[in-house]
Amino acid sequence: MARLNRRSFIKQTLATAATVTIAGTKSSGQVVGANDRIRIAVAGLNGRGSAHTGAYFGMKNVQVAYLVDPDTRTYKKHLDAQAKKELPAAKTLKDIREALEDKELNAVSIATPNHWHSLMTIWACEAGKDVYVEKPCSHNIHEGRIAVEMARKHKRVVQHGTQSRSSQSWADLAALAKSGKLGKLLVSRGLCYKDGGTGGSTRGDIGTKPTKAPPAELDFNLWLGPAQEQAFHENLVHYRWHWFWDFGNGDAGNQGVHQMDIARWLIPNAAWPKSVISFGGRYANNDQGQTPNALVSVFDYGETQLIFETRGLKSPGFRGQSVGNILHFEGGIVAGGKFYPKGQGDGQPVPKVPADVKISGDHFANFVECVRSRDTAKLHAELEVGHLSSGLCHLGNISYRLGKETEYDPKLGKLAGNEFGTDALTRMADHLKDSGIKFDGKNLRVGPKLDFDAKTERFVGSPEADALLTRAYRKPFALPEKV
Repeated sequence: MARLNRRSFIKQTLATAATVTIAGTKSSGQVVGANDRIRIAVAGLNGRGSAHTGAYFGMKNVQVAYLVDPDTRTYKKHLDAQAKKELPAAKTLKDIREALEDKELNAVSIATPNHWHSLMTIWACEAGKDVYVEKPCSHNIHEGRIAVEMARKHKRVVQHGTQSRSSQSWADLAALAKSGKLGKLLVSRGLCYKDGGTGGSTRGDIGTKPTKAPPAELDFNLWLGPAQEQAFHENLVHYRWHWFWDFGNGDAGNQGVHQMDIARWLIPNAAWPKSVISFGGRYANNDQGQTPNALVSVFDYGETQLIFETRGLKSPGFRGQSVGNILHFEGGIVAGGKFYPKGQGDGQPVPKVPADVKISGDHFANFVECVRSRDTAKLHAELEVGHLSSGLCHLGNISYRLGKETEYDPKLGKLAGNEFGTDALTRMADHLKDSGIKFDGKNLRVGPKLDFDAKTERFVGSPEADALLTRAYRKPFALPEKV
């Protein structure tokens, strides 16, 4: 897709008729002094947006200069919080591109829906701004790679919002896995069991909302951004967009990307897997949601398997964990801060193997520190890290989306390639039956086993899967095909 030059791009897409040119920030490529004010635009003010503004409001010499959201109803609580702290009031905008015109703006902090993450990161990098981008950093793998390359080209500081990377305890556990002290790591398991409830559920059955005119306070065209034009309904704005493929990535790319990132981190030197296979389904009463609320994905890392389990209905935990990570070593299991030799007993203290690096400070503070120093090596979750872990969520979803409905049979677990996959499938089936889901008909979707080429970031011999590595972008919200 041909790229518009910046002047034409802005002229065609801004709501105003003025022609403007994106310019670099005063700190481009330069160290910012400790007493110099860092000016930030926070984009996306519902949900995680409060964590962003709250963090920056408490920092010395950091100013939230812009509050950006296409829904004007989101501004007040942030302005009130700013006023309560006697801070200068931010300018409110619907369109991030207006903020990017400010030569004195240093950074953009992105907490929008997923389908905006990469595009906004790319625009900010092109404008010479640093970026904090929420997880997942991308809606698909192709745009994630473009964002990484754009950050490199423009020498931008980009932090990914997987906050566990700022945790010393996880860094120490990664060092334990690498040490071999407990033998080979057989499985690095991530769990995302979050109760969806019933009725007005956010994760279970979300029902069906009729299409209607969007609220007057919402610029729905801007909210849609790169997604294809479609009618507004109240299961989109706010939050439940996570369960629609045009905007979200299911719970694997919502809460789950945190545990996915940890699971990959704990496998020594893990980047892309050799292959992926997924199975699951959406278990609801014919609601509008599209993404699965029960999903198991198995990733092949050679002698280690990464198994990720997502559940959106009420479920008991596994080995005491609901949202967490479990390590299966030759010598035993590590779960919930305890070590179970051969998987037995009441648990012992986890053997200590200190990490090579000491992690200190909060994730947002680490970002601001690196904005000042320009030292991207000190970022706790640099964008490439986020691209890989977000990409695993996308790979699992792609296998699922290409799957076929089939009758449940415990023997299908063999498709996962090992006993651990079989166990995950069996437990998922038991969980669904306990939740009152009829699970003896053709309501299990089993995806194909897909081989993946790490160098090209494409599948091997599967054009159908390759097609899901990107999306059709709506003009003028397209991104460059390459950098």
